[in-house]
Amino acid sequence: MSPQALTPAALRAWLQLAHAPGLSAAVLQALLAAFGSPAALLRASDEAIAAVSSPAAAQAVRASERDDLDTRTRAVLAWLDGPGNGLVTLSDPAYPPRLRDLHDPPPLLYVKGRLDLLHAHGLAIVGSRHATPQGLADAAHFAHALSDAGLTIVSGLALGIDGAAHRGGLDGRSGTVAVIATGADLVYPARHRALAHEIAAHGAIVSEWPPGPPARAAHFPQRNRLIAAPAIGAPVVEPAPRPGQLIPARLLNAIARPPLAPPASTHAA
Repeated sequence: MSPQALTPAALRAWLQLAHAPGLSAAVLQALLAAFGSPAALLRASDEAIAAVSSPAAAQAVRASERDDLDTRTRAVLAWLDGPGNGLVTLSDPAYPPRLRDLHDPPPLLYVKGRLDLLHAHGLAIVGSRHATPQGLADAAHFAHALSDAGLTIVSGLALGIDGAAHRGGLDGRSGTVAVIATGADLVYPARHRALAHEIAAHGAIVSEWPPGPPARAAHFPQRNRLIAAPAIGAPVVEPAPRPGQLIPARLLNAIARPPLAPPASTHAA
């Protein structure tokens, strides 16, 4: 299934609302359900918007016009000209159902590569950025076996376990999805640039941010819900001493899908 084509005017309206300060994704989803499209929402009166949501939502919609919208629109259109690049809106039938079911689904998904992988059964593999050689080998072996079994491997392109999981997913038959915490045109960390190109060619890279924004601390917890949502479970390989890398596992528990505990070594008898 391919994303629907957007006119520049329609894209501008989506960008205006998707990144409007004070307008949460959950509220925007409710408003779009009521008004049908971003253009119709932007044409609606403050009274009509407030009746559906709240006066604060009406104020956020009204204040969403920004001077840089035309520049942002041109940047996204230029990115969409790149090979394999696609943009999926929340109202597009191609939008992945498991992401749509989130409390706060991203209004826009920037996808480089195979959108179909976001509709397949996935498994989120998470763990330490400072993994041991054994942990890296276990993650790659585990991901390869699960990919061969028909599961898409989902992770966050970070150093350590993430990178090993993506490598295993690529080596298997089902592939891998990298959910990134930067703009759709960037690779972070830079050390994974070659891996990212391979994922884009044979799997998918996904971001909810348009081209441009660098990695920011606040983006990573937000990104993690998109790692968890497509997955039926989340094996944790070599848990990190800091809890941030277990956020996807906690999110899976919150959306009624189980975190999983693989054996100490997937090579063990």
